[in-house]
Amino acid sequence: MKKDFLIVSRKILPDYLDKVIYARNLLTNHEASTITEAVQKAGISRNTYYKYKDYVYESADDTTERKAVLSLILKNESGTLSSVLKTLSDLNTSILTISQAIPIANKANVLLSLDISKMACDIQEMTDTLKHLSGVRNVHLDAIE
Repeated sequence: MKKDFLIVSRKILPDYLDKVIYARNLLTNHEASTITEAVQKAGISRNTYYKYKDYVYESADDTTERKAVLSLILKNESGTLSSVLKTLSDLNTSILTISQAIPIANKANVLLSLDISKMACDIQEMTDTLKHLSGVRNVHLDAIE
């Protein structure tokens, strides 16, 4: 299976990738209230931010604890969320938080924060496994550290 993630020294990457991370951190830490304000402070265009915001993350210095945040869209069927949680447990992840919205149009939005420090596979394999579960419509990696 082709791996989609690399560990690369930031010395060889264009500086705008650091600026994307900086802009995202400004928004996360409420130091900027809008994307426009964050990208202006970071010195990048909105286009650059949107193009890379879901693909660049800082690695955690402490490798004993890793976290990930996933957004899922699930079909509103009995047992779908249980199936996701069991699969994550089988992959040796720990659920830190679960937030589920009220199902609308037979779909439920779920936000999961996970401890992936003891996960039995890589993040791509985990998301691919979840995508193939019955009732799972979409899986998106929102953040990882």
